[in-house]
Amino acid sequence: METQNTSSKQIMLNYGIMLGITSILLNVIMYALGMTYAPHWSVGLLGIAIMIGFIIMGIKKFKEFNGGFLSLGEALKTGVGIALIAGIVGVVYTLIFTNFIEPDYFAKMLEVQEQQLIDYGMSDEQIENQLSMTEKMSGPTMAAGMSIIGSIFLGFIISLIGGLVMKHSDED
Repeated sequence: METQNTSSKQIMLNYGIMLGITSILLNVIMYALGMTYAPHWSVGLLGIAIMIGFIIMGIKKFKEFNGGFLSLGEALKTGVGIALIAGIVGVVYTLIFTNFIEPDYFAKMLEVQEQQLIDYGMSDEQIENQLSMTEKMSGPTMAAGMSIIGSIFLGFIISLIGGLVMKHSDED
């Protein structure tokens, strides 16, 4: 049982770091292409596909180490662990990015959002209210928290579906 626990932690760490680094590479490419503030919707889809791939590979590797057996709980633990570690790696990158690479990131993001609201035809009062709320919700601490929560949530959904598909026990 101790070997299983150790391999589970190792799988979470390895796949979580790989997912985090891959996500960072995607963000660096977006920055290099000048798409940091207004990415195409397909970039989000690609990010989710990458996350699905790494979590499913991690769960599959755990199942392999466990003699072909996998419970839903083990799948959830492994997948959410991978997502959490990737989320932490992503937060470290985001803090470096917003503090050293692009220190005025949040201010530029507000400008982009303001222009989008103007393009949508919102009134000045509506725009001001929306930007005020957005400004309260932005910043490194809030972005870090939301990023980790989002990563864990997506990791849970992906792990749940993957675990239901891949689960295998003595009773099966």
